[in-house]
Amino acid sequence: MEPLYDFVIKDEKVHPGALSCRGCGWSLLVRHLASIMGEETVYVVPASCFSIIAGPYPMNELKGSVVHTIFAAAPATATGVRAALDRQGKKDVPVVVLAGDGGTFDIGFQSMSGAATRGENILYIVNNNGAYMNTGIQTSSATPFGAVTTTNPGPGYKKTWPKDLMGIVGAHNIPYAATGSLAFMEDLRTKMARARDTKGFRLLMIDGPCPPGHKTDPALSITIGRLAVESKLFPLFEIEHLNYKINHYPERDCPVTECMKLQGRFRHLFKEGNEHIVKEIQEHTDKTWSRLLALEKIGQTLEATV
Repeated sequence: MEPLYDFVIKDEKVHPGALSCRGCGWSLLVRHLASIMGEETVYVVPASCFSIIAGPYPMNELKGSVVHTIFAAAPATATGVRAALDRQGKKDVPVVVLAGDGGTFDIGFQSMSGAATRGENILYIVNNNGAYMNTGIQTSSATPFGAVTTTNPGPGYKKTWPKDLMGIVGAHNIPYAATGSLAFMEDLRTKMARARDTKGFRLLMIDGPCPPGHKTDPALSITIGRLAVESKLFPLFEIEHLNYKINHYPERDCPVTECMKLQGRFRHLFKEGNEHIVKEIQEHTDKTWSRLLALEKIGQTLEATV
């Protein structure tokens, strides 16, 4: 992936006064996304934090068109919008879904998979903050192992691993999918630009800071995001027609504890007697990274034989 060196916003495409929490990733995400996509873009927003942040009609944070839709139907709605624009000859107008992990990993999963299978010409953005934050911090299938939520409180913390959404999306053999972090802005903006310029179904999964849900200091949102990448809890990579490519190799062996200790949702894991749980998370993270390395190597081998 060639870097997009011009990654400074020169022309704001959002209005001031977003209804977001302090330290929220959504506002920073859409600020940079909108500056790349342009004012003609049509954004389709299912129930999520951003459906609130964007503002109720007639208010609109984005300099573009926003279509609010129900939890399960964002990709289907975007498909209809895309068809209508194409019918009008506006094939170059981008259609972008802005969804949370609840509306992607869970409730909107079938609709998202259907759009990917059909190869709909839409860009799907999932802000993965690891729970249903807008409705009260309930567990989703993106919630990390070991985290507490209002539906997995105290000793009932999440005891299953999150869904491998990127693996599932990549298996649809789509032209482009990638992970991104607000702590690695040049990488993220480069991926946004590439997704904009690619035709077909594309998906970007962004690590979403959420101080209320993660129980963190709002001032540390970017720091925690950086540690998530450096500890390999949230690796940065791309998938292009089944081929994986890692975009960032941590320079040091950063343990998962450096990232997790800053988040109140994991505080219970650092009490005496829970050392084995933290060890299990570290082992799973190392295994996932090794698998990602293997997938990248397979892709490189296949490219070399073509």
